[in-house]
Amino acid sequence: MSENNKKLFTVIIFSENTVGLLNQITIIFTRRQLNIETLSVSPSAIAGVHKFTITTFADEVTIEKIVKQIDKRVDILKAYYNTDEDLVYQEIALYKLCTELFVKMGGVEDLIRKYDARVLDINESCVVLEKNGHYEETQALFRELSERIGVLQFIRSGRIAITKSKVERLSDMLAAVEERIRKKN
Repeated sequence: MSENNKKLFTVIIFSENTVGLLNQITIIFTRRQLNIETLSVSPSAIAGVHKFTITTFADEVTIEKIVKQIDKRVDILKAYYNTDEDLVYQEIALYKLCTELFVKMGGVEDLIRKYDARVLDINESCVVLEKNGHYEETQALFRELSERIGVLQFIRSGRIAITKSKVERLSDMLAAVEERIRKKN
């Protein structure tokens, strides 16, 4: 899953929910000729703060430069980069299959148990399975289903991730800023 000397990094960005910010962030990646592999945006644990989770292949020097550039943006509260070892992360994948072929396929229950998948919907024409896990796990189920009965539709979410540390690094930064303001007053 890597390109040449490049490693997969997860960039986590905290910001206010500002129109056009995503475009500004993607331009920074584009200028460095880096492809965004996955992208997920949601509110964070801190009220009024949104969290962008972006994965990309890069070398450490390039990813440091990107994060510094992102951090300079006025609308950005803080940006960090992490390796997989620093994070707990997951993706979600959905698989749409032909009901008739799915039912005829031998070992359906074993397959679902093997991949820890679950049936989200089933009707006369299609079955929708859900699998949570890492890229390799969701891709393995996709390959097996494709080989055995074919997949009608497939979608994988962007990575969602939290750091293994006790609190979000942004919380520490905001607490330090508040402390400096308090000392000045």
